[in-house]
Amino acid sequence: MSSATTTPSPTSGDLEPRPKKKLIKPMLAMVGLVLVLVAAIGGTKVAQISKVIAQSKQAPPPVVVSALKATVAEWQPEITAVGSTKSFRGVDVTTEVGGIVRTVAFKPGQEVQAGALLVQLNADSDIANLQALEATAGLAETVLKRDRAQLAANAIAQAQVDSDEADLKAKRAQVAQQASLVAKKSIRAPFAGRIGITSVNPGQYLNPGDKVASLQTVDPIYVDFNVPQDQIAAISLGQPVDVTTDALRGKSFTGKVTAIDSKVDPTTRNVTVEATVANPKKELLPGMFAHAAVVSGAPQRHLTLPQTAVTYNPYGATVFLAVTKKDPAGQDVLTAQQSFVKTGPTRGDQVAILSGVKEGDLVVTSGQLKLKNGSAVKVDNRVAPANAAAPTPQEQ
Repeated sequence: MSSATTTPSPTSGDLEPRPKKKLIKPMLAMVGLVLVLVAAIGGTKVAQISKVIAQSKQAPPPVVVSALKATVAEWQPEITAVGSTKSFRGVDVTTEVGGIVRTVAFKPGQEVQAGALLVQLNADSDIANLQALEATAGLAETVLKRDRAQLAANAIAQAQVDSDEADLKAKRAQVAQQASLVAKKSIRAPFAGRIGITSVNPGQYLNPGDKVASLQTVDPIYVDFNVPQDQIAAISLGQPVDVTTDALRGKSFTGKVTAIDSKVDPTTRNVTVEATVANPKKELLPGMFAHAAVVSGAPQRHLTLPQTAVTYNPYGATVFLAVTKKDPAGQDVLTAQQSFVKTGPTRGDQVAILSGVKEGDLVVTSGQLKLKNGSAVKVDNRVAPANAAAPTPQEQ
């Protein structure tokens, strides 16, 4: 009997694929690597957050500002306004009658006296008519004398003498009328002053009303300026006025208030004030723009600050004071402290502080927009705001 060959049957373990066991180790290594990366990134972020938290706990650097100690200055109360100069007397010289210009008896810019001849018009025919009327009037006077003699001898009636007297008066009136016409042909200065530029030439025909030249009296000269109605109580006749103009830089003219208008302009609520200013050198001319300052009352003492130091808010005006305080380390530091103030009049770049600040207080004058109560400040006055009582233009 032949023996049969037997094949061993595979076990359950032999049925699992062997390559699967080989992938486990690489996967574990990859997972480990990912965990290491996550841990590294998390550690970095934790370090960064810790650093930010630590920085937030540190005190911020001080804010750089400019500051100035509040001082008391003596102010002379005055009311300032802008206006214009006006001639003491001024007129455009014209002619009442027409005629041909015979002579021009002045030079432009010349000083003339009252009654001085300016322009002579041709008046030959008018003078001839005047002479004829004078002769007629002379004849009427002779007739009247003769008739009066006859009346004394009862040779004529009284009615004839009365008619002669009326005729003489009429003739004399005609003479006076013609003499007035002849006089109008001589155009004269109505008052003393400076004559302006003219375009009139000999031989030119002038119509009635044509301008000959401008005549102005400028010493003294008027300065008219407007004042708000709430300040008019501080102005009275005779108050001194200081006048300056941009046309004459560095020069000041002194005058006094000589007139106050009798009504308030309903549109602007201003009152016009007139000052009379001496102008012996005739440097001020009519029509110039002028600055007027009226001295009002005795000098006053005010605590002053630059206007840039004050912040105006709907709830009131405030300033920041730089006060010395102790920090946690016991060191003296300058700290911002907000204070409400009441402001008064202004003068140039300065403003008067009526309350809220004491003399000697260190007040922040610029950079306060970056401040709040308790902010540390550092004073640097290398670039300080303007603080002039009478500022002048920076560029001239």
